[in-house]
Amino acid sequence: MTNYLQDLNDRIAAGVARLPGPLRERQADYLASMQNPDGGFSGREGESDLYYTGFGLRGLSVLDALTPEICERAARFLRECLTKQASVVDFFSFLYATVLVQASSGIDVLEGSPADWRQRVADTLDTFRTKDHGYNKSPGASSGSTYHTFLVGLCFELLGQSLPNPDEVLRFVASRRRDDGGYVEVAAMRRSGTNPTAAAIGLLHLLKGNALNADEAEPTIDYLAEMPSMEGGLRANDRIPLADLLSTFTGCWTLAELGALDRIEPARALEYVTSLEREEGGFLGGVWDEATDVEYTFYGVGSLGLLAGSKTMP
Repeated sequence: MTNYLQDLNDRIAAGVARLPGPLRERQADYLASMQNPDGGFSGREGESDLYYTGFGLRGLSVLDALTPEICERAARFLRECLTKQASVVDFFSFLYATVLVQASSGIDVLEGSPADWRQRVADTLDTFRTKDHGYNKSPGASSGSTYHTFLVGLCFELLGQSLPNPDEVLRFVASRRRDDGGYVEVAAMRRSGTNPTAAAIGLLHLLKGNALNADEAEPTIDYLAEMPSMEGGLRANDRIPLADLLSTFTGCWTLAELGALDRIEPARALEYVTSLEREEGGFLGGVWDEATDVEYTFYGVGSLGLLAGSKTMP
């Protein structure tokens, strides 16, 4: 596993281990029950896909519940995906899923693949590069996406390679920064968002390690510190009144990376996340939501893991 993903996984898992046993068991049982007969996971409707399979496996991993049996079924699904066309999101989901499966069970999904498969994937990812030195979800895009550029960076780390042309990517990231200290997803946007800000800081950590200077970190900390809603969770941007679990997770993780999680009243954020857990397992995406899925359940478990030290869980 890469340094960035290993750090994320380890920090969440350490916090999750401090959560009450019944909560951990409830969420592990929920996620395990969401695995389909073909070994993959799906969203709220439709067939298994790589995106949701990645979240199902990630959630089980941080809960220390990714069993050999679950891995064996997942490996069958992942092998079925080897010949399918993939976007950047799919590449990341697939690569990370294979790492989790191998780490938990020893099963090598890519055993028997051509010896140069890593370089083939790297060459394919390079076709997603855009003229502004970012990346997008598929070839031919006119400009880069902060989120997809971050995912490409993670893919290269999973491949054991450095992101090509790092100085150009750093300039791309800088071009997405706005005066409020946050970052935007695409060049035309003027107001920052929590999630592209998290992706941008993640990219900076991939490219620079923990060597972010105060001029880079402090304005972003100040921006994210303004994102909590009245509910206690974080909003996607300052024009949205209600928090959501995705933004709460990405915002909390980014603040934790920057050593500033205490800037948002972690106890209130913890209460918000806890309020979204269902008795039967799973998490809602926000107070406005009516159903659970494996993606939001990972965000819920992950947020609890990050916030677990802020107060005693009920």
